[in-house]
Amino acid sequence: MARKLAGAALAPFRRKLLAWYRSAKRDLPWRRTRDPYRIWLAEIMLQQTRVAAVIPYYERFLDRFPTMESLAHASIESVLRLWSGLGYYSRARNLHRAAQEIVARHASQFPRDWDAALALPGIGRYTAAAILSIAYNERHAVLDGNVARVFARLDAIRGDLRAPRRWQALETRAQELLAQRAPGDWNQATMELGATVCLPKAPRCNACPVRPWCRAAALGIAEELPAARKKLRTVRVTLAAAVFLDPRGRTLVLRSNAAEAALFSRLWQFPAVEAGGDPRKALASHLKSEFGLRDLSFEPAGDSRHSVTFRQIRLAAFLVRVKSLPRVAGAKTPKLGDLHHLPISNATRKIAGQVRLLLSRRR
Repeated sequence: MARKLAGAALAPFRRKLLAWYRSAKRDLPWRRTRDPYRIWLAEIMLQQTRVAAVIPYYERFLDRFPTMESLAHASIESVLRLWSGLGYYSRARNLHRAAQEIVARHASQFPRDWDAALALPGIGRYTAAAILSIAYNERHAVLDGNVARVFARLDAIRGDLRAPRRWQALETRAQELLAQRAPGDWNQATMELGATVCLPKAPRCNACPVRPWCRAAALGIAEELPAARKKLRTVRVTLAAAVFLDPRGRTLVLRSNAAEAALFSRLWQFPAVEAGGDPRKALASHLKSEFGLRDLSFEPAGDSRHSVTFRQIRLAAFLVRVKSLPRVAGAKTPKLGDLHHLPISNATRKIAGQVRLLLSRRR
């Protein structure tokens, strides 16, 4: 049976994993550089987002903002517009704020000091460790879900890994295992192993380069670890949205301070309201109370589905044809077909798609 890794056993374990990484790693654009700006951008984009989804955004973002200064001096509107569709928009807002701080306080260079990095907006312990180790070869071990799963199986750790004491113990363990001479490659190797081999379900143990050191594999319990986390109860929500359309093909979008705005990532959205009953009635009441709009004709454009964390959202879209768009302070009136030029969420994009589909059927 494999024993817990320590002492002399660490050296061959590290050599094996690093050799595997250097020969088997995926060719990803942010792995072709040691530029702290590009590594930082990639790490922020990769938070809770699949690699395949990130790559085109990463490349477009660098085309538009190739340097720290170009990002810092850009408008937040242009940053959000380029981020549109990637989700979790607080990441983009924090990225922009952090770039401004880095230009102002750190001579446009991402700081290599641990505390200075952690002080930046949107930077936590994992992100700081990843950037500093990869860009500057600083000896900080990363710990995210993928890496925690690798270590949980390696040491046959049971229980909820996110329990504070257990997570703290895992951070200590990650630092113990860190390859001191190649911390950046080591961190990427552990992340790559978790992402491609030591999978949450059906781990590919036969393809694992460090299986001889894995206690869970030796005990035959790799698929049982780590323990499943308790899931939040699913909340079902219906949002009714009004897509106004005038004879010139223009529509109305706004930025709202209402509770529903969070479900649209506080970006440009159609007038909308959470509906507990009939979506049409709820929407008519909302437009009357908020904007004084009466006697509107609502044409159902169908429903689409959207998910935000534990919420399952039904998006009920209604086409509202008007001779002239209502005047709403702070609103914009783009053509429906030009909506993509604004920073909008996927929820807004789906609602617009339902209306465009309805209109295409009429042609």
